[in-house]
Amino acid sequence: MEPIKIDIAILEPVQKVWDYYNGPKHITKWNFAHESWQCPSAENDLRVGGKFKSRMEAKDGSFGFDFEGIYDEVIPNERIKYHLEDGRNVDIVFDKIDENTTKVKINFEPEIQNSVEMQRDGWYAILNNFHKYVENN
Repeated sequence: MEPIKIDIAILEPVQKVWDYYNGPKHITKWNFAHESWQCPSAENDLRVGGKFKSRMEAKDGSFGFDFEGIYDEVIPNERIKYHLEDGRNVDIVFDKIDENTTKVKINFEPEIQNSVEMQRDGWYAILNNFHKYVENN
């Protein structure tokens, strides 16, 4: 299956975008697709072979899961590649457009339980949440 590609331009320097994307204290503030969800905890060992884990839960307690993976490539302020527990790959590029603009580009392999459109919409909603969080903090 073709990877799903999404991107967003953020009006902040690449170092800030990188730090907010990877810092656990920030991840918990933006890593959910809808306001009825939350990310109560995040762990991130940002190095090749390191693991990350974000807890994602519905605020009403009806559902939750751990989103976790292992890093395959880490180039500070430029690129992260990781694979999820089910073997799917994710590639994230932090593209410095100029001193105050960074484009974040994510390519991810879809899973087969949910439609491609639903997965694209969900990942994009999280990326847009991230964008708003970075620009407003």
